[in-house]
Amino acid sequence: MNSSLIRAIRRTVAVAVTSAVVTSLPVPAFAEATAATAPPAGKVTVEVITVNGSGCPAGTATVVESPDNTSFQVTFSNYVAWVGPGARPTDFRKNCQLNVLIHVPQGFTYSIAKAEYNGFARLARGTTGLQRANYYFAGSSQNSFVSHLFSGPFSDSWQTIDVKDEASLVWAPCGASRNLNINTELRVRAGTSDPWETSFMAMHTADGSIRTVFHYSWKHCY
Repeated sequence: MNSSLIRAIRRTVAVAVTSAVVTSLPVPAFAEATAATAPPAGKVTVEVITVNGSGCPAGTATVVESPDNTSFQVTFSNYVAWVGPGARPTDFRKNCQLNVLIHVPQGFTYSIAKAEYNGFARLARGTTGLQRANYYFAGSSQNSFVSHLFSGPFSDSWQTIDVKDEASLVWAPCGASRNLNINTELRVRAGTSDPWETSFMAMHTADGSIRTVFHYSWKHCY
């Protein structure tokens, strides 16, 4: 994406998010989760091992732990899929693959019970946008992607929430360090829209006020 257009998109996102209310909230993919136990009192840290993908070039993704050990947040600053004049053939799809190692206090294990994905989109009439994601532990089979579709005309903040019930949770193995892989993707298809219109879907805001949040569920190791 050329620099002038990415700056224009960032300004659009920043201004719109200041006053926007989330208007697209797809139904969660699973029933509401119930935590197995309260979060541990000891410090939980998230170590970023690798960050790869067209949606998260080096230095554009930041991971922060919550102080209450209930979640961690990922902030993106250059995660935009788009179509329109000047777009390259690959710009319609952006992705990010995060590989993190979560250090937890002894005697506890965790699972990702809920994931919240947030951003801003401007889709012309006839255009569609797609957000999808999955996550899995190293050494385990990769689970299927959960996808959410948006249709133009649309110009607003967006949010999708994926929630797992307790029976569906996949737990990190007790007493072993296993990296967590998080794969996310955005796509924009021009469809029947005017080819001279620019449409985009972003998983960020210019000021970093919107984040992707991963919520833990905790249980004791015995």
